[in-house]
Amino acid sequence: MDMLFVITIFLIGFVGSFISGMVGVGGSIIKYPMLLFIPPFLGFAAFSAHEVSGISAVQVFFATIAGAWAYRGTGYLHMRLILYMGSSILIGSFIGAFASSYFPESSVNVVYAGLATIAAVLMFLPKKQRPDQPVEKLSFHRGLASGLSFIVGIASGIVGAAGSFLLVPIMLTVLRLPTRVTIATSLAVTFLSSIGSAAGKVATDQVLYGPAAVMIIASLIASPLGAKLGQRMNTRLLKAMLAVLILATAVQVWVDLLVG
Repeated sequence: MDMLFVITIFLIGFVGSFISGMVGVGGSIIKYPMLLFIPPFLGFAAFSAHEVSGISAVQVFFATIAGAWAYRGTGYLHMRLILYMGSSILIGSFIGAFASSYFPESSVNVVYAGLATIAAVLMFLPKKQRPDQPVEKLSFHRGLASGLSFIVGIASGIVGAAGSFLLVPIMLTVLRLPTRVTIATSLAVTFLSSIGSAAGKVATDQVLYGPAAVMIIASLIASPLGAKLGQRMNTRLLKAMLAVLILATAVQVWVDLLVG
């Protein structure tokens, strides 16, 4: 690979992983459009939608390990919720990732844009904030959590995401969890989801391993740094950042689809 191309991919991975670690998402919501649009804008060969989803799936696997590890011992990881949502989304993400090999390029982008739009709407819905409290005192509807995570897994597996950009607003809006618990727990659930997504993409030969390796290195450096910063930031600011980020990426991809 050309050195400038490697640097470009590394910076995309670093910036995307730092932001994703800070706001508690796996990073595909940020890096999918960056990988799709930035390389051809700089004169490099464009990745296909399947290649972007494959790179994203493998990269998110490592990014979420690093991000979730940064929250160990903080008291924000809801282990029962991780078990229920994680097992469901793992199955769903593998099904979606495997099925994605039969989707045309445009359909993968449409699925991504649709997911980002739904997430943006959920983030901007008014909600009563639940105060921070010990995770052992937080209750949730087990069937609802498992069912929603399975659906998210199928859809996000198609685009090589781990679904955290939908999990976060679902946890905040539907399950009504505190922000810091949501951010930490979503990273752990996203890690389990990324196992299914990455396995499905590898099995269907949708991964470019060179760019994926560069993204992984950037993620392992940047994601823990972002997670540490996120632990010290105001929760309202974190939610606002995530909402704007999701909305901007949804608009960008829809515009590209409609104009293109």
